Amino acid sequence: MTQKSIISLLLICLLLNACSSASGVGEVEPTSTANPDELTLIQVERPVYEPGELVEYIARSGDTLPALAARFNTTEEEIRVANPTIPDDVTTLPPGMPMQIPIYYRSFWGSQFQILPDSLFVNGPSTVGFDIELFVQSQPGWLKDFHTYAQGATRSGAEVVGLVATNYSISPKILLAVMEYMTGALSQPISPISAYPLGIENYNYPGLYMQLIWVANNLNHGFYGWRTGLLYEFELSDGKIERPDPWQTATSVGFQYFASLFYNPEQYTAAIGQEGIARVYLDLFDDPWLSDNGNIPVSLEQPELTLPFSGDEEWAFTGGPHTGWGTLFPWAALDFAPATETRGCSPATVPAVAMAGGVVVRSETGVVILDLDGDGDERTGWNLLYLHVATEGRVTGGTVLKTGDSVGYPSCEGGTATGTHIHVARKYNGEWIPAAGALPFIMDGWVAQNGDAPYQGILTRNSEIVIACTCSDAPSHIKSGR
Repeated sequence: MTQKSIISLLLICLLLNACSSASGVGEVEPTSTANPDELTLIQVERPVYEPGELVEYIARSGDTLPALAARFNTTEEEIRVANPTIPDDVTTLPPGMPMQIPIYYRSFWGSQFQILPDSLFVNGPSTVGFDIELFVQSQPGWLKDFHTYAQGATRSGAEVVGLVATNYSISPKILLAVMEYMTGALSQPISPISAYPLGIENYNYPGLYMQLIWVANNLNHGFYGWRTGLLYEFELSDGKIERPDPWQTATSVGFQYFASLFYNPEQYTAAIGQEGIARVYLDLFDDPWLSDNGNIPVSLEQPELTLPFSGDEEWAFTGGPHTGWGTLFPWAALDFAPATETRGCSPATVPAVAMAGGVVVRSETGVVILDLDGDGDERTGWNLLYLHVATEGRVTGGTVLKTGDSVGYPSCEGGTATGTHIHVARKYNGEWIPAAGALPFIMDGWVAQNGDAPYQGILTRNSEIVIACTCSDAPSHIKSGR
């Protein structure tokens, strides 16, 4: 985004005195009170809007025009016509900016109750300084004495929560609140005697670690589906269609989607209401709305990045936008493999490289995290994930890299892989940034675009097009030097 555009957006906000966390007309959220035990819901009936009727909306941190168009069942063009001051090259909108949005009515709009603000969902700045082990040990529930085997080691309950929070980049406070709501993990002293301690009876997810992975995967799916506009309805267990209220927070939709999969309709309504997960979070961690400082700044820009391989090497673009971590949304990652290598799972003979300079903040089985702001914390600023990095030759934690330095060798290590490749994704302030959309993955001028399904998609640069394919055929080949 140009400096002129950024200044224009800031001036709009300043002139309107709107760059704040104020709520828009029609928005409903918990009302902070002097008594933290009180949680008030102000519910207004949504009318049957006339087609294209303008409604008021206050932009939130991380909002984009494509997502707002999907939520309000309208188009980006119509939003721009109604808000002509929005610059053409805007990415993320200014938090607090008042907008007029043309709305087209959908039936079955869901609850207006906003459970939590979006900035508290991710494992980002809001979690810095939170000691999971210390907090869990301060609670009387069964989690403080719980131990299980997870990812190659025996771990405490708090360590399991930390592991899932780090990998999925979800706030550990969110995971703890859900566990408390589901099983009383922090308040009930007796541990569930079951292969499914959180009550998720799915043989693919036995044990606490896998149960929590199921929770995190589905919370992320709802959060990022709403964040990007790719998920705007889902089905309850009785077959009823639920369409989240257009003014909802992405965090609330994350909880709603998760609850729709686990609870019957009556339990679902309770879980997403003011005495459900919101009450548990309030009791455990105090009023979340008092600590909502936003997470994504106005018109966020990606730093300059290269492709994840060097020189004039020819690699294959084997996977278009797909999940950053897990199996569902967000579609934050891209896959590349050396085109000259034989297929299989043997480590590549050429390395993946740093797409920008930074410091390695995490190096473990299959994983390298490169912190671009150099503060040594992957919860803040821009960070790059490299997945499926072979153990032999993998860069060590604490190493400072320059653009083009080796990160390690593509392999099948870490997660699920059908062949040797490198999986790359971006995070900003702990939030996965989708590979396509308002802030696309751009490497050496190549721009990622979604396909009809995960792993499909293309890279474009001017008139050139590279098509993702696990087959590593000629249309999928790309050279870093061109």
